[in-house]
Amino acid sequence: MMQLPCPLCGPRDEWEFACGGTTHISRPDLQASDAAWGEYLFFRDNPRGVHLERWRHTFGCGNWFNIARHTVTHEVLAVYGMGEPPPAHLRSERS
Repeated sequence: MMQLPCPLCGPRDEWEFACGGTTHISRPDLQASDAAWGEYLFFRDNPRGVHLERWRHTFGCGNWFNIARHTVTHEVLAVYGMGEPPPAHLRSERS
């Protein structure tokens, strides 16, 4: 079982959390085309490597936070707050 580090509660088992999907996605404005909305709603990257995700500690403090996780090893590389940019060293790894 994967362990996730809640910023408030510390490391906990994965079952205590709910994944909110990919983070740092810009929502189209209301005037956007159907194609743009379709892209936003239905298409996500599924990288092999570093992936930026948002998680909620559902069965704990209820806090939302971001995680940089390696999709092959499930290693958590960074945890950072909602609204914060990913750590600089991870931005270069994702390029």
